[in-house]
Amino acid sequence: MKQESGTPDYSEFEKYEKRGKEKRHHRGKSSESLLDKGAILSALAIEFGQTILDAGCGNGYMSKEFSQLVGDSGRVYALDPDETSITVLREKTKGTNIVAIVGDITTTTQLPASAIDLIYISTVFHIFSPEQIKGFETEVKHLLAPRGKLAIVEIVKRATPFGPPLRMRLSPEDLTHALRLVPSGTVEVGEYFYMQLFENHPDAWSDVSSIRK
Repeated sequence: MKQESGTPDYSEFEKYEKRGKEKRHHRGKSSESLLDKGAILSALAIEFGQTILDAGCGNGYMSKEFSQLVGDSGRVYALDPDETSITVLREKTKGTNIVAIVGDITTTTQLPASAIDLIYISTVFHIFSPEQIKGFETEVKHLLAPRGKLAIVEIVKRATPFGPPLRMRLSPEDLTHALRLVPSGTVEVGEYFYMQLFENHPDAWSDVSSIRK
C-alpha cells in the first residue's frame, strides 16, 4: 500500500504486530501489500492437484492464489484462530476448493495426516512462544506428506521502518536451527521480507536444539 506521497504505508503491518503480541494471530490484510506475491508463488512451484495448508490465513488472500494454482482437483485448507476472519472467508469462498477452518497450527488441527503438500505461514512464526514452536513442529511433522514443503515468510533481522524489535526477529539460520526439517532455499519476497523453504525428508526429524530457551 502507498500513501499519496509515494511512501509505503506500514500502518497495517504495525497494527498486525500489536495484535499479534496480544493474541498470537492476526486479522485483515496485515503484510499483504508489502510482500512480493509473484516471487512467493514462483518459488513455491505449486502444482495442479496439490493439497495446501495456509496456516494463519487471515483474510485468505494467499489461500485464493493457491486455490487457482491447484485447480479443481486440489484443495486449500485456510486455517486461522480468528473466528470472524474464517466466517467471512467461508462466505466468500463457497463452492470453491478452499476449506476455511478455525484452528491453530501450534495445536492439533484434525487435518489429515501426511496429506499436505505445502504448509505456508506468513509473518507469524516470530511471535510463537517456545511451547508454541514445539506444538508447531509436532503438527507440521504430522501433516506434511513425504517430500512435502514448509514455507515460512518472516521479516528480515535488521532495522526496518516497521515491525517487531530486533530481539524478536529470526534470520533464515535461526529458523533452520529451530525446526527439524531440511532447508531447501531462501527467497527474497519483498524489500523487508524473506521466505525460508524446508522439505520433509524421511530423515529430517533428528534432535535439534531450540533457539528459544
